[in-house]
Amino acid sequence: MLQITDLTARVAGRLLIEGASLTLPAGTKAGLVGRNGAGKSTLFRIVTGELAPESGGVFVPKNTRIGQVAQEAPGSDDTLIEVVLQADAERLALLAEAETATDPGRIAEIQLRLTDIDSHSAEARAAAILSGLGFDAAAQARAVGSFSGGWRMRVALAAVLFSRPDLLLLDEPTNYLDLEGTLWLENFVARYPYTVLLISHDRDVLNNAVNAIVHLDQRKLVFYRGGYDGFERQRAEKMELLGKAIAKQQAERAHMEAFVERFRAKATKARQAQSRLKALERMRPLAAVVEESVSPFSFEAPDKRAASPIIRMEGVSVGYAADRPILSRLDLRIDTEDRIALLGANGNGKSTFAKLVAERLGAQAGTVTRAPGLKVGFFAQHQIDDLRPAESAVQHVRRLMPDAPEPKVRARVAQMGLRTEKMDTAADDLSGGEKARLLMGLATFGAPNLLILDEPTNHLDIDSREALVHALNDYPGAVILISHDRHLVEATMDRLWIVGDGTVRRYDGDLEEYKQLVLAAYRGGGGDKGATGDDRASRADQRREAAQRREALAPLRKKIKDAETKIAKLQGMISGLDDKLADGGLYTRDPARAASLAKERSDAERLLAEVEESWLLMSAEHDELVSA
Repeated sequence: MLQITDLTARVAGRLLIEGASLTLPAGTKAGLVGRNGAGKSTLFRIVTGELAPESGGVFVPKNTRIGQVAQEAPGSDDTLIEVVLQADAERLALLAEAETATDPGRIAEIQLRLTDIDSHSAEARAAAILSGLGFDAAAQARAVGSFSGGWRMRVALAAVLFSRPDLLLLDEPTNYLDLEGTLWLENFVARYPYTVLLISHDRDVLNNAVNAIVHLDQRKLVFYRGGYDGFERQRAEKMELLGKAIAKQQAERAHMEAFVERFRAKATKARQAQSRLKALERMRPLAAVVEESVSPFSFEAPDKRAASPIIRMEGVSVGYAADRPILSRLDLRIDTEDRIALLGANGNGKSTFAKLVAERLGAQAGTVTRAPGLKVGFFAQHQIDDLRPAESAVQHVRRLMPDAPEPKVRARVAQMGLRTEKMDTAADDLSGGEKARLLMGLATFGAPNLLILDEPTNHLDIDSREALVHALNDYPGAVILISHDRHLVEATMDRLWIVGDGTVRRYDGDLEEYKQLVLAAYRGGGGDKGATGDDRASRADQRREAAQRREALAPLRKKIKDAETKIAKLQGMISGLDDKLADGGLYTRDPARAASLAKERSDAERLLAEVEESWLLMSAEHDELVSA
C-alpha cells in the first residue's frame, strides 16, 4: 500500500504539489497522468526518498521494496543476463550465504526462501523478460557496454522488472521501446502481481495495463477507477456537474447581493439584509476547473499535388555498407494520400527505410522513381540533438525565412505551438515537448507532399498527441509513421507495412491482430519456431487469401473514400451557405442573390443526400464482403 498525506512540494522555488493526499491499496496498478511539468517525476522522487517534501508525508509498510529504472543505463562488461540476475539482491545474498552456511536450521531456511522466490527459474525468467524487450539469446550473452544508450535503458528496465519490487515505479518506460516492446510491457504490467505506479502518455497502455488513474491536476492528486478512457469520461462528467454548481451558486450570490443592495438602508428589511450578508460570507466560492489549452499542430498543405505514385521502388536494396544491405527486395509504391505505419522491432530497419524514402540514404541496387517536384518532410526524434542549442525558435525559423518581416517569422513560430514567452528562449532551455514542436515545424517547413515521422510522440503529453492526431488527419499529403503509440497509428494510418526479415512487406491484418501475433511469438519463444510445417503453410495460405481479398476490395474502398471526401466538401459548402443566408440584410439588399444562394443550398443538400445514400450502400457491400 502507498499512502500520501497532505503533501506539499516545491522544486527550484516553484510550487508543484500542495496539500495532496492519495491512498493506493496493495496490488493496484495505477497510471499517473498530468500535463508535462505538473510534477509527476517529482512525486516519484519523493516516494523513493530522493527528495524531501516541504510538508506532509509518504507512508509505505515496513520492508516494502520500491523499484524504479536506474537513471543511468548500465555500461559494464557483464552480459545482459548477468546484469538482470544481479538485480535480485535477496537471491544473490541467499545464494552466497548458502555456500558458507553450516547450521542445518539456517540452511533449511535459506533453501525454503530460495524456493519461495522461484530461484530455480531465475535465469529463465530473466531471459524471458529480456526477450520481451527485444534481446534474443545471442544478444543476452553480449556485454551490456557494447549496446547503445537506448538499448542499455531496456536492460535497466529488464533488471527492475526481474527484481519484482512490491511497489514498481515506471516513468515513461515506453520512450525507449518500439511497438513490439510496448505491447509486451503492457501485457507484463497488466499481469504484475504487486503495486504499480506508471507515468505514461500512451493512451492504450493506460487503458490496457492499469486499473486506476491518478490525475495530478492543479497541484492535487485525484484517484479514478478504471483506465484512461473511463477517467476522461468521469472527469468530463465531473466538470459538467461542477460547471452547473458554479452557475447555480453564482445565481444565488447575485440574488442575495441584489437583495442586500436594495434593502440594506431600510429599517424594516435591515435584519434580513444582514442575514443575507452573513450567508454570503459563509458561501465558499466553488473553484472552477481550469483547463489549460493545448496548442494545435499545423502542417501546411502542399502547394501542388504530386502525381501518383509519388515513389516507386523496384528491386531496391539499401544499407550502410556496400556488401551488407539492411533491406533488400523492395518492390513498393507510395501514393499521393497513403497513410502508412511501419511495424517491426527496433533494429529491423524501419529508420533505414525512412531515410531511403527521405533521400538521406541512396539505394545500393534497384530503381527508386520519384514524382517530379516531390517534397519530403522528415522528423526523427534523434534530430532534436541537431537543434542549435544557443539559438531561439525565432532564430531557427528566420534562417528559413531570411527576407520575411519579424511579425511573419513570429507568426510561423506560433503555428508550431510555441507560446509567445518561449519564442526567444534558447533551444537548450526548452522542454522536450517544446523542442519536438520546434523540430516538427522545421521538418515540415515548405509544405511537403510526404511527411515521414519517426517516433514523434516521445516528449508529447496525451493532449498534445491528440492534437497531432487532428493535424495528421487534416493534412492532405502522404504520411509514413514509425511510432510505438497505437492510438496514434490507429487514429491516423490506414495501411500497415512490416519491416523484418531483411525486407518491407504489406501486413493485411489490423493492429489488434498484430498485437496477438507479437504476444504469441513471445509466449511461444519465437513465433513460428514451434510451429509445424503444415501450420506455417496454413498461415501462409491465410495471409495470401487475406492479401487477395484486400486487393479485390481496393476499388470499392477507393469509391467509399471518394464518397467520404465528397460528403465532407458538401457539408462544408452547406455550412458556408448557411452563414451567408444568416445575414438578414441580404434579403432586402440583394433578394436575387439571396434566392440564388437558397437554391444553391437546396441543390447541395439534395446532392449530399444522394452521396450519403451511395456511401451507405457501398459500406454495407464492403462489410458483407469482408465478413464473407
